[in-house]
Amino acid sequence: MSDKLANAFAASPTAFFALVGVLALILFALYTRRIRFTTHLTVQVALAVAMTTLLNFVRIYHFPQGGSVTSGAMVPLILLAMRYGVGVGMLGGFLYSLINFFQDPFVLHPVQVLFDYPLPMMAMGLAGLFGSRMWLSVTLAFGGRFLCHFISGLVFFASFAPEGTSPILYSLTVNGSMMLGEWLICCLILKFLPVQRLLSFAMREDNSSNFPHQKYCSPKYHKR
Repeated sequence: MSDKLANAFAASPTAFFALVGVLALILFALYTRRIRFTTHLTVQVALAVAMTTLLNFVRIYHFPQGGSVTSGAMVPLILLAMRYGVGVGMLGGFLYSLINFFQDPFVLHPVQVLFDYPLPMMAMGLAGLFGSRMWLSVTLAFGGRFLCHFISGLVFFASFAPEGTSPILYSLTVNGSMMLGEWLICCLILKFLPVQRLLSFAMREDNSSNFPHQKYCSPKYHKR
């Protein structure tokens, strides 16, 4: 059985990753059905997506094959996930990915679009997974995003690799350098931002609008 699966994957890795990507989107859709949308939550998500879109225009470096190192464009999505949890964070990432695709489309294959746009942006929602460990959550989010871009680079951008260079090494180098730069910049910004104060302020706003924060708020930022 395992040999058959290995042979099937070797024969058509694109189909395998397409199934994985579609499965991830289905699970995301099922998860977000549990979220009770209010006007307040809709506004918060829209603001985070808008700020991410604006920050994405400030690019430190743009790679020829697509992708950029920005001046902390992921910070609003990270704060959204930390405040309201993984599901809302993934929703914000998904909505931003649609805008990003229309702003800067790079299409080689439908599955490549899946792994370069919605899935890596949705991975930023993982920043809300461990409320008491912000740096671990942020690193996990960027790790998930890197994995999506790495798969895309390995499967669809292997032909861009210089002659004699392994596609694995090429994808690891390009996407690793991009994600490392983004991660470092976002960590520096979060280091100097009054994160707890911002999230506490957001909690007070939620309370004033009767938003059920206990369902979405990361444990670290509950009132004690």
